[in-house]
Amino acid sequence: MLAEAAACGVTRIVGIGMGRESSLRTLALAEAHEQIWAVIGVHPNSAATWTDADAVWIAELARHPRVVAIGECGMDFYRDAATPAQQERAFRAQIAIARAMDLPLVIHTREASAATLAILRADTRGLRVILHCFSMVEHLEEVIEADWYASFAGPLTYKPNDALRSAAARLPADRILVETDSPYLAPVPLRGKPNQPAYVALTLAKLAEVRGIDPATCDELTTANAARVFGW
Repeated sequence: MLAEAAACGVTRIVGIGMGRESSLRTLALAEAHEQIWAVIGVHPNSAATWTDADAVWIAELARHPRVVAIGECGMDFYRDAATPAQQERAFRAQIAIARAMDLPLVIHTREASAATLAILRADTRGLRVILHCFSMVEHLEEVIEADWYASFAGPLTYKPNDALRSAAARLPADRILVETDSPYLAPVPLRGKPNQPAYVALTLAKLAEVRGIDPATCDELTTANAARVFGW
């Protein structure tokens, strides 16, 4: 996968933690491969078991030089693996860690836009916020005003998503990112297949198209944005 990514011009890959075990695996990969960087945290669907001990290991791992963000954390009402209160507790605790460690936040939200935004408004002033797999098109003006980053994945290429493409065209150039969300959400024409980092080039091409720029320019732009927000 790393070789295929490199062949497509992908030189840096962010691995995302969804709990302690996956965060440790991601960090181990980041230590073993110079292309990979780690984001560590607890996903909202894993928040039912959140305790103060989770805040301790996240804060400890966050000191590692290969860790570039806290996440993915947030709110998810699509599944009921954790109650809203449990999710909010884990979310606010991870925001506090990001602030203490001066790291950006990678945000997951699914069918929970209002709850997610309420917490972001209250707790993240001055923090770098990345809205992973951006979907909150109905809140585009607030996202722009808050100066948050929006990261686009494979759904940008899906035929029904005109509103998402319109949002991608309107966001400030210095706040757009591209991602895969591997192994999910492979872009067209690979939709339905396992996703991998190399396929981000297809999403990048669509982003360039909707913004009316050439792919090379879009590549330079999103690469610079990623460097700025992750600090590498």
